[in-house]
Amino acid sequence: MVKEIKRSGKKYFECEACNFVYKDKKIAEECEAYCKKHYACSIEITKHAIKI
Repeated sequence: MVKEIKRSGKKYFECEACNFVYKDKKIAEECEAYCKKHYACSIEITKHAIKI
């Protein structure tokens, strides 16, 4: 389950497997599912990651 983070009045979502953060919960969930299945990150998914 992705972790919800609130900063500066905005919501962000963190993949609990790799700790990448996303603006979109759906992408964070896809990232977490991929990470758990493959024990690695997908470049196509992580390109949407942001720094907070």
